[in-house]
Amino acid sequence: MALDGIYLSRIKNELGQLIDSRVDKIHQPSREELIISMRTREGVKKLLFNSASGSARVHLTDAEIENPRTPPMFCMLMRKHLSGARLAAVRQEGFERILFFDFDATNEMGDKVALTLVCEIMGRVSNLILVSEQGKVIDSIKRVSQELSSVRTVLPGVMYTTPPRQDRLNFFECTAQQLSQRLALSGGSELSKALLTTFEGISPVFAREMSFACTHGSDIGANEITGSRFDDLWAYIGKIRSQLLEGTNTYTLLSTDEGVMKDFCFCDVAQYGSLMKKASFDSPCKLLDRFYTQRDAFSRTKQKAADLFKLLTNAIERTRRRTENQRLELEECANRDELRANGDMIMSNLYLIKKGDKQLTAPDIFGDSSKTVTIPLDARLSPVENAQRYYKEYRKLGAAKEKLTELVRNGEEEAQYLDSVLEALTRARSESEIAELREELAQQGYVRRQKNKTKLPPAQPPMQFVISGFTVRVGRNNKQNDKLTCKDSEKTDVWLHTKDITGSHTVISAKGESVPDDVIRTAAQLAAHFSKAKDSSQVGVDYTLIKYVKKPAGAKPGMVIFTNNKTLYVTPLSDEQAQQLKK
Repeated sequence: MALDGIYLSRIKNELGQLIDSRVDKIHQPSREELIISMRTREGVKKLLFNSASGSARVHLTDAEIENPRTPPMFCMLMRKHLSGARLAAVRQEGFERILFFDFDATNEMGDKVALTLVCEIMGRVSNLILVSEQGKVIDSIKRVSQELSSVRTVLPGVMYTTPPRQDRLNFFECTAQQLSQRLALSGGSELSKALLTTFEGISPVFAREMSFACTHGSDIGANEITGSRFDDLWAYIGKIRSQLLEGTNTYTLLSTDEGVMKDFCFCDVAQYGSLMKKASFDSPCKLLDRFYTQRDAFSRTKQKAADLFKLLTNAIERTRRRTENQRLELEECANRDELRANGDMIMSNLYLIKKGDKQLTAPDIFGDSSKTVTIPLDARLSPVENAQRYYKEYRKLGAAKEKLTELVRNGEEEAQYLDSVLEALTRARSESEIAELREELAQQGYVRRQKNKTKLPPAQPPMQFVISGFTVRVGRNNKQNDKLTCKDSEKTDVWLHTKDITGSHTVISAKGESVPDDVIRTAAQLAAHFSKAKDSSQVGVDYTLIKYVKKPAGAKPGMVIFTNNKTLYVTPLSDEQAQQLKK
């Protein structure tokens, strides 16, 4: 994992600013996550602990994470023991992935006690443990019994012991001779893997970076790193040591061109070349907050609204499949004029037909009269009855065409509407937003209205941004889009929406002024960001004045028609750029 012991030591140094601060509030947003608000002289700072296997970490956070209405038992226990406690120290043994938070607290009797909150960041066995001054476990966010682990139990009342340390070299203290001896003993194994097992507290990405510094991507065994190659490796280690000790290192975040977060490190990363985009941070906590907040936001929403994701995905697929079948039936109606022509041909040539004939062959009165056409007949019917049969089929297909055209149009609108709800759901980050979408689907008849005994959380207002002094509002879902566009905006405000793509309504509050072109362009980039095409490089965005936007009677939520519009083609804003504009 990228959050290694060295990176954790940098976090420990940054958390030194919390020393002597006091615990203000404690929340537990999820089963494996805890947030402790610390009151400092500069204000309240939130300290996030996470023990989930794929995202175990500890850092300061600015993220707004919604809390459950009823706090879990571990949260209540933490409040009992740590409320008002003073943080006395933050410790780390070597470069182990464990941080110890020492608190001076007061027990129920009013006596001063020393408590330690142990944050173990070790993949799937990560944990958060509260330990008494006698060294006994008070409780943990994950209880580990003998059935789960024969190596170490973590249960209330047992003595706390740290996991056994491995015999590895200290990155800051080892000598060139020690490193050379270890590499020689590693045989022909890959250099990055040998370095990973040689040094204490380094991540795979940093091990690969050290290997890249001396091999430049060549496939060379660890025991072959001698001479100039070893000198290059040792020089690189010396450079990183100096940067870390002097505080001149750069915290690097790696992502794909589409903006998907991939990795991070406490130094510059050159091994990927141009395959990855790099962003630099001056704070290890800010990098972690950006990396995990963005990565986990969607998964957190998906857990809370798993039933809605499944319902919408199935409904969209079912609607599109039904509409496609209706479209194929509609194509069959294209031959209906041929049926009427057959009926007319029969009526024009009644004298040529005898009862019992199975076909009529006659000159083509609708095309080239020098050519003949052959029309199938039902031998059981009279000539007139055969003509009436073709006219009946013609009228039947005419009615079917009219009905199928309407069904296809309704199906396309329904699929577009469901797609807009799904897109809004992927952007939802709070329980209230999910509740609004659930209520909207209930009103449209897609889900049953839940019989909640507790009051639903209040609806959130539209998102607000500021562009060169102009306030820009963005709807969170279809119902909010309708309210924003049709009720809460002035006629001279500028309305924007992605062209033929699902997205949020975006409104620039003009307040009677003329909106500059650069503000409209940035707002268009914002509208593209809050759409299904946010990862595209070029997106069309329509814009017009609010007075030209109308909602047809009976239209589904979020559906409007507009005129007098112009179109801009823009690149969507990144998450970082959108966050900077947020009010």
